Amino acid sequence: MQKINPPVLRKGQAMTVREMQDEILRIKKEKDICILAHAYQRQDILDVADFVGDSFALSQMAAKAPQSTVLMCGVRFMAETVKILSPQKKVLLSDSNAGCPMAEQMDKDLILQLKEMYPDYKVVAYINTTSELKTVCDVCVTSSSAVKIVKKLDSDKILFIPDCNLGDYVQTQCPDKTFKLVSGGCPTHLRMTVKDVEKAKAQHPDALLLVHPECAPAVTALADYAGSTTGIMSYAKKSDAKEFIIGTENSIVEHLSFDEPDKKFYPLSKDCVCHNMHLTNLATVYNCVCGNAGEEIVLDEEIRLGAKRCIDEMLRLGD
Repeated sequence: MQKINPPVLRKGQAMTVREMQDEILRIKKEKDICILAHAYQRQDILDVADFVGDSFALSQMAAKAPQSTVLMCGVRFMAETVKILSPQKKVLLSDSNAGCPMAEQMDKDLILQLKEMYPDYKVVAYINTTSELKTVCDVCVTSSSAVKIVKKLDSDKILFIPDCNLGDYVQTQCPDKTFKLVSGGCPTHLRMTVKDVEKAKAQHPDALLLVHPECAPAVTALADYAGSTTGIMSYAKKSDAKEFIIGTENSIVEHLSFDEPDKKFYPLSKDCVCHNMHLTNLATVYNCVCGNAGEEIVLDEEIRLGAKRCIDEMLRLGD
């Protein structure tokens, strides 16, 4: 990545948040960079992003964007998905240590063994998986498309990986199909418990509970709405209700408070924080666009095409 000189400042002079944001906006335009920010990023990063949203939607936006370089402010599997859909572009991950524990819970060999054990099952992979793992799966799904795609699959036997909580939720919506769920899931969402729900409801009895289906089934069962991150945000914005308990990464509480200042939002648990996502901060983004940080994502073409086949099937069934 070509380096450029930082702004001329007096020795020892610090930049304010606004000054750093202005520099990022200037440099990304000068260097033809598209910035993607997952919705779990901090508000000051969202303010300098070209696109904000869920992981797969961001990769689709990047594929249509005119810029030659894409900076993913998120975690590794998200940057890999961008590269799968935009092989001709330079794709950067904001922090090389930003992984996803759920995406890393299973490997290719395990899934191949499971396929041998259950040859008549279709392997459905949550988008939160590595590109290599996708190469041995039949179809990908997102949290918002999973139910629709599983219903349309030409098989009544489903091996769902890696999130058994999302798999359980899909199973409740597709009772005519048989599921095998492999133990795995999001450690961040698993921190929220039924006791958290009881406590939050006692403190905010008029608030609606909105949760991500990566939560434990017992938590999801108590929700007024269960859906993807953007689904939760959309529901809260459109609802006539004035108070909401948010059962997903706590940054969403902050973002909704900015977007809907006349409504009140409460975290279901103070511990629902994705530490991998928050390895990226505004200074990280600044250093990335300056060429002093970030990791370029490079995929073997065979892996890229194998993973893309899994994603293409999701798009075909999602139409």
